[in-house]
Amino acid sequence: QVHLVESGGGLVQPGGSLRLSCVASISAFDINAMGWYRQAPGKQRELVAAISRGGRTNYADSVKDRFTISRDNAKNTVYLQMDSLKPEDTAVYYCKAETVWGNYWGQGTQVTVSS
Repeated sequence: QVHLVESGGGLVQPGGSLRLSCVASISAFDINAMGWYRQAPGKQRELVAAISRGGRTNYADSVKDRFTISRDNAKNTVYLQMDSLKPEDTAVYYCKAETVWGNYWGQGTQVTVSS
């Protein structure tokens, strides 16, 4: 069983920053890609950013130039640095790992952007 544990969510004012972390219970070498998704109330879950094992990244247009995804294979961890946060970034953020055994999700962490 693969476990993903997210942390770093919270309440932040517009324009502020947060850094999310997701630690996997398996070796990074068994993970092909990792990503961050988010789901706001009443909306479908959407891709925010993803990173391949080799470090190739892609971002949703809405977060380009504000969010940065990175990966530390030695720590089996993926990060999401979120800057210039906006109220519309408010959502539950989920980590996803695409592994050799299938896809796995974390439990989610709430991010609220409000003054």
